[in-house]
Amino acid sequence: MFDSLIVGCGMAGAVVARELAERANKKVLVLEMRNHIAGNAFDLLDKDGIFIHQYGPHIFHTNHQRVFDYLTRFTAWRDYQHEVVAAIYGSLMPVPFNLNSLYLAYDGDKAARVEQKLIAAFGMGTKIPILELRRQTDPELEELADYIYRNIFLYYTQKQWGLAPEEIDPSVTERVPVFISYDNRYFQDTHQGIPAEGYTALFRNMLDHPNIELRLDTDARQVLRLESGQVFFEGRPFQGTIVYSGSIDELYDCRFGRLPYRTLDFVFETPALTWFQPKGTVNYTVDQDFTRITEFKHLTGQEKEGITTIVKEYPRSYTGTESETPYYPIENPENRALYNRYKSLTEEIPQLYLLGRLAEYQYYNMDVIAKKALELADTLVSHAQNGSQE
Repeated sequence: MFDSLIVGCGMAGAVVARELAERANKKVLVLEMRNHIAGNAFDLLDKDGIFIHQYGPHIFHTNHQRVFDYLTRFTAWRDYQHEVVAAIYGSLMPVPFNLNSLYLAYDGDKAARVEQKLIAAFGMGTKIPILELRRQTDPELEELADYIYRNIFLYYTQKQWGLAPEEIDPSVTERVPVFISYDNRYFQDTHQGIPAEGYTALFRNMLDHPNIELRLDTDARQVLRLESGQVFFEGRPFQGTIVYSGSIDELYDCRFGRLPYRTLDFVFETPALTWFQPKGTVNYTVDQDFTRITEFKHLTGQEKEGITTIVKEYPRSYTGTESETPYYPIENPENRALYNRYKSLTEEIPQLYLLGRLAEYQYYNMDVIAKKALELADTLVSHAQNGSQE
């Protein structure tokens, strides 16, 4: 009945499903474990009528024109430029730490002097990983690096990852740089915004194709069996393409042990206020057990007087229980080696493709996943058009 099976209908699965259905005229079945589409980007109205992101804030941003044009087929956009501030001993300071932050941290003369040293060392408009700034030998740059490290980076990183920064892969620490600029935006990509009707509506439009069938509340492991290089779907051999975006260790029942992740506990609150905080997201870098508070009306542009919804995020280790979601792979050589053991098991099944943060055990932004999904779809459509199958 189906030419292709797609496991998961987050960004990875939805894009590939649409492309195979539309461009290759394939009958596609999408299997989703949750009771909703859109993966972690799922959004909805809460009980108080506030539009929220169920799994924390998602801001779309990209420099990939093809990705932006593709998603624009399925949504209009609300222009939203995300700004984040850190709450440091009662003061709010832009993060990533930038030149505006510098003038909040130091008096004018000292800040001006340090600014010139930063520009001379790195250049205006550059983003410097905090660990690189800490290697500078100039006393004032050393002092600045220590200030940023202690007040913005250290405790936040320990809360987020449960590790000291030096224990974390550099690819993670580089995501929170020092920005030599007066630009307070968290992202500098060409295209930024929030889907005007929400992410769920975007995904609903993307999956709306006669060649796509969607099954929610369906654990692929209950209907899909991998055995001796063969694939069985609902007990029968399946020869079509499979794109898998779930956890690779769980696909194989964690036979080598569970891949480590960080998960998040979200605590939603609805205070009787029109606004709770001045920006969409406030990071708590020197106190509190939670890492940040997001207020959704800043993101969505929803106008509602006298009430607002916020969410606090509490990171912790992922244990694999049913109520938990694995959000952040913990990237280090040991964990990568464990991942590669699982990945090697898939090599005997050439029709199986791994795509996404969980399947590839790598942190990706939404636009990168969309780009990778489009590129994989290009390959699969080309195979279909040429009558070949891998």
